[in-house]
Amino acid sequence: MSDLAWTAVGSALSLGLLTAISPCPMATNIAAISFLGRRVGQPRLVLLSGLLYTLGRTTAYVGLAGLITAGLLISGDIARLLQTYMNKALGPILILLGMVLLGWIGSGLSWSLGGKDLQKQVESGGIGWAFPLGILFALSFCPISAGLFFGGLIPICVQAGSPWILPTAFGIGTALPVIGFAVLIAFAAAKVGKAFQKLTETERWIRYACGVLFILAGIYYCLIHIWEVGS
Repeated sequence: MSDLAWTAVGSALSLGLLTAISPCPMATNIAAISFLGRRVGQPRLVLLSGLLYTLGRTTAYVGLAGLITAGLLISGDIARLLQTYMNKALGPILILLGMVLLGWIGSGLSWSLGGKDLQKQVESGGIGWAFPLGILFALSFCPISAGLFFGGLIPICVQAGSPWILPTAFGIGTALPVIGFAVLIAFAAAKVGKAFQKLTETERWIRYACGVLFILAGIYYCLIHIWEVGS
């Protein structure tokens, strides 16, 4: 790759990192960190979940950028569509997942994967859930993330003629801080759990904390995007 190409990749990665640390997507990032880092004592599963989460975000961005740069979608229209409907749907979805994690609902629901019910699927570690979660959070654009993606990344993709590599770098950038914090939490929690020989209890409390964070993030998105509090 030429220096110009590497510069474009670096720019896309930087835009992704900037998206991840922006105040606007903070609620989903906190939820993602708690979800990925809750496999106490099993750092390898945390890493696998992180990879699937990254793959989910990257797949969403690559697919969207590929369609836009191919001229099949108008970035302004799709940005408004995602900001309007995805953010409205995200709040109730996060609340529902949080209630499942807390065991409030789901014990009587049948889930087709492996013959287990929905609650057990979510509580079991969630490596299979990390991929769709990455897609969901990636498509939940707010004004800042939409501006960085549609106003920052897409023009670079069009100029460089790269509808795949640059969105991939962007997706990796958005996931890096989340994975980093999740791994730190998993390793730290594992050491604490082993020191007190209460690893199972630690896992249970982390799952509860994850459920509470999901519900709080869902309430936040409902207040902002459904009831338009503060607008």
